Amino acid sequence: MIKATNIHKSYGDLRVLKGVDLEIQTGEIVSIVGKSGAGKSTLLHILGTLDKADQGQVVFDGTDVSTLNTNQLAHFRNSRIGFVFQFHHLLPEFTALENVCIPAFIKGDAEAAAHARAKELLDYLGLTARLQHKPTQLSGGEQQRVAVARSLMNQPSVIFADEPSGNLDTASSQELHQLIFQLRKDFNQTFLIVTHNMELAAMSDRTVRMSDGNLEIGN
Repeated sequence: MIKATNIHKSYGDLRVLKGVDLEIQTGEIVSIVGKSGAGKSTLLHILGTLDKADQGQVVFDGTDVSTLNTNQLAHFRNSRIGFVFQFHHLLPEFTALENVCIPAFIKGDAEAAAHARAKELLDYLGLTARLQHKPTQLSGGEQQRVAVARSLMNQPSVIFADEPSGNLDTASSQELHQLIFQLRKDFNQTFLIVTHNMELAAMSDRTVRMSDGNLEIGN
C-alpha cells in the first residue's frame, strides 16, 4: 500500500532522516520503535502527508503524493488517512458525536449521513451512552476511543498512530491495543504505529527500529 524510498529530512543543520526505505502492506500492523529523537514521528508525519521530505518518494496506493498540489493533498489525506495521536486533539466545545463527524463534514458529507456513520462507530467502540458528552466528561480511555472513531470516519486506507497509548493508564492501554487488532480483524484495517510500548510492538506483525535517522528491520 505504501512505499517510501530514500526519505531524507533535515531541520536546519539537524539531519533527522537519512535515507529511510519502508513498505507497508494492506492489513498490516507495523510498529516503529526507538529512542526519543530518533526520527520516528518525523517519518510518520511524512508518510501521513503532514510534512514533506527534503528528498525521496512516498507512493501511496500507486499515487506519488509529491505530485499533488495543496488542495489535492488535503483531499487525499482526508479521504485516505486516519490519525490517532497521544493527546487526543478532541475539540473541547464539541460532543463526542460532533468530534467524530468532523472529517466527514470536511469531506462534504450530509449531516444525517455523517451522524449515522459516527453513531455506528461509537456504538462499535462501546460509547453509545457517551454520544452527547464533551471531552472533559470522558475518561482518558474514552477520549482515545472517540479519537479512534474519528480516525475511522472516512473509511481510511491506513491509520497512523503516534504514541496512541502513551497518555493512558495500563488498563486503558491494553484495551486500546486489543481494539487495534480487532479493527484489523473486522475491517482489515492497516496501522502504522510509533510507540515506546514494547508490549504493543511485540503484538504487531512487524517491528522496525529507528536509530539515528535510519531504520533497522525487526521481526
